[in-house]
Formats: sequence, C-alpha cells, structure tokens
Amino acid sequence: MILAIDVGNTNLVFGIYHSGSLLVSYRMATHHDYTEDEYSLVFTSLLHLKDLDRNSIEGGIISSVVPSLTVVLEKMCKKYFEFAPIIVGPGIRSGINIKYENPKEVGADRIVNAVAALYKYGGPAIIIDFGTATTFDALTAEGDYLGGAIAPGIGISSEALFKSAAKLYRVEIAKPERVIGKNTASSIQSGIYNGYVGLVENIVDRMKEEMGGGSICTIATGGLAPLICSNARNIDRVDMMLTLDGLNLLYEKNTVKS
Repeated sequence: MILAIDVGNTNLVFGIYHSGSLLVSYRMATHHDYTEDEYSLVFTSLLHLKDLDRNSIEGGIISSVVPSLTVVLEKMCKKYFEFAPIIVGPGIRSGINIKYENPKEVGADRIVNAVAALYKYGGPAIIIDFGTATTFDALTAEGDYLGGAIAPGIGISSEALFKSAAKLYRVEIAKPERVIGKNTASSIQSGIYNGYVGLVENIVDRMKEEMGGGSICTIATGGLAPLICSNARNIDRVDMMLTLDGLNLLYEKNTVKS
C-alpha cells in the first residue's frame, strides 16, 4: 500500500492506494503547529477506523505548499511508517514539460494536478484547484505546462470583506436562490458566490482564447469545486481525487520496480 499526502495551507488530504486503486481518503484541517508524533496519532487513528494497518504501507509521497510541514511529515513517515517518502519538487520525474520562466516557482500541487489531468483526461486542458488560493493551470496535448493564474480563494475573499466592513457579517458560502438579495445576508451571499462564479468563467474563457480555442477540457478540484462549478457554464468535470491520483501516478513514475 502507498500513502499519498497533499498538504495545503487550509486542508490536508491523504489517501491509501493499493495496486493503483484508491482504498480510502481523508480530509482534515492543516495543523501548522503539529509535531510528527501528533500527526502520526491522527493518521494511525483514521486508518484504524478502516481496519488498515500502518505497517502494511510500504512507501509514500508528499506534495506540500507548507515547507515547515513537509519536514514534519517526512519525519513522521520515517519514524512511524519506516519509509522515506518521495517529496514532490524540482527534479522529480513527472512527464510534464514546465514552460514557466522559473520552473522552481510552480507549486507542487499544480504539478501534481497537471500530471493527473494529462493521464486521466488528456490535453489540452485547464485545471482549476479551489484551495486557500484558486489556481488555474494551462496544459497542452503534448504535456507542456504553460502557466496559469492565481486568485484569492473564496474563503480569503469573504474574510477580507467581513474584516474590513464593520457592518457586514459572516454568512455561509452557498449558492443563493436569487442574484438580487432581499436582505443583507442574502445580498452578501449573492455577491460572494455569483462574483466568484463570474471570476472563474472569465479566466477560463480568456485562457482558452490564449490557448487557441478548440476542444479544451476544463477540470476542477478542491474543496469548493462542486459548489462553485455547479453554476459555472464552462467547467467540464469536477474531480475531487485529482491531486491524490496525481500523487499516486508520480510515485509510480519515480519508483524503481524490480
């Protein structure tokens, strides 16, 4: 069995793969101050709920945008799972040709998503990941990673509104029944939700133009992908396991098989 870990600023997702198939996956809040011992306790407890033995895990891979936790989780794997995990970063074999001006600036999660999208759906493709930030990535049919766009995530955007406007208050991020709100709560909800849908649609449209148009598959992933994409006209697929599947693929690409 293989342990795949994706560390974001807000959420940490991990899954167990066996012979290429995802057995279980878990999503939890990212605890920036946890030690390797505390993370081991959480991981082991969750695996135990599914009758999975951590001693049966033979290897793993980590994608992280939080450098301090990369070190912590690497220590956890070595100390409690008894293997050295592959860390997604410069030098890893991905099959993706990164056309960024400085390839080292591309986040690990974006590389992982590109690998999974190319394998599962082919190219050209646009990948949208709804996380703390919302990232848009452009991929050619040949596997060239062209670059993309980074926007504040919907959570960050709404928090900025609540903190900066004294008379406005937090509301649930949800799809409103109407665009025209009849009270303050529904008006805020409409502005946040519909405004973000518009942002997504506009960036995707303009990226498709710059990529030459034609048939370009648009794949969305991340925690809020189902909510936002249920109303976005130009999203073809929502794949909540895209990043974990990409990690499993990268593990296979970077493991010497006897």
